[in-house]
Amino acid sequence: MLSKKTQYAFRALVHLAENYGKEPVKISSISIQQKIPLKFLEHILNDLKKADMLESKKGKGGGYTLKVSPKNLNLATVIRVINGPIALLPCVSLNFYEKCMDCNEETCGMRKMMLIARDATLKVLERKTLDDMIKE
Repeated sequence: MLSKKTQYAFRALVHLAENYGKEPVKISSISIQQKIPLKFLEHILNDLKKADMLESKKGKGGGYTLKVSPKNLNLATVIRVINGPIALLPCVSLNFYEKCMDCNEETCGMRKMMLIARDATLKVLERKTLDDMIKE
């Protein structure tokens, strides 16, 4: 399940994508129009900026802009930055792998099924972009 933080991140990114190539968007504008609490949005945008997805400009005419085209920002990348692993179990995660303490990975049926689920999910999330989200 996507966290509220991830849902807000996608709403903010869609807002920025709709303004891609235009003037920077003020954080207060995103907060009001997307109904995202301002303090929470500040943390989200900071995380996205640290991940090199956003640029910010201070002062008059300042705000946030997407650093990359919405066509080049896949959904899996955003989820990993904000939410962490996409996999449902840590032992099947590609980027956040952790061995389960109480299982044999070679014979675990649950792990095998979660690998299939992870691969199917990634097939969609890595192919779909922020631009696709706007168009849908």
